[in-house]
Amino acid sequence: MYDYFNGKIAALTPTHVTVDCGGVGYHLQISLYTFSAIKEATNVKLFAHQVVREDAHLLFGFCDEDERYMFRELLNVNGVGATTARIIQSSLTPDQLRSVISKGDAVTLQKVKGIGTKTAQRIVLDLQDKINKGQTASATSIPGIHNTAREEALSALLTLGFARVNAEKALMLAQKSAGAEARVEDLIKVALSYL
Repeated sequence: MYDYFNGKIAALTPTHVTVDCGGVGYHLQISLYTFSAIKEATNVKLFAHQVVREDAHLLFGFCDEDERYMFRELLNVNGVGATTARIIQSSLTPDQLRSVISKGDAVTLQKVKGIGTKTAQRIVLDLQDKINKGQTASATSIPGIHNTAREEALSALLTLGFARVNAEKALMLAQKSAGAEARVEDLIKVALSYL
């Protein structure tokens, strides 16, 4: 199982990227959301999801953990495969998708190519409770914190047993208090005071 790929972009199109990691090129399929996020970059860290089929082993890349989380949730819906999930994520950002699902807006989902009425309704029905519980928040919801520092601080708080939503709120307050350039350990200490 691959968690992420960190390396230099060797090739990039709106549908896939080749990431050179120590001399080995990994071909990852991506959404337009990820393409927009990395199109100006030379080095990237992409979170990964591997799909193994009889005829192929596919790697999907995501610019943040929230996009990967939503992708995996979509895969849990009966009738939604990896290609369909990627098309949905090329049409809607993770925040837009979360909003559509939480509002029960199957009509917006039907506007995505290849999504019919039944599939749209199934996505809403299957994921609405999970999304409404707020199991995850957008990785970009804490402006100003460098992604690596934010990820490390969030990971530490989750390891300590705090709920993701509470940890992210505490980190947002910590960022305001400690400043945008705060170190990981400072963010954790300040965030703990809010938990």
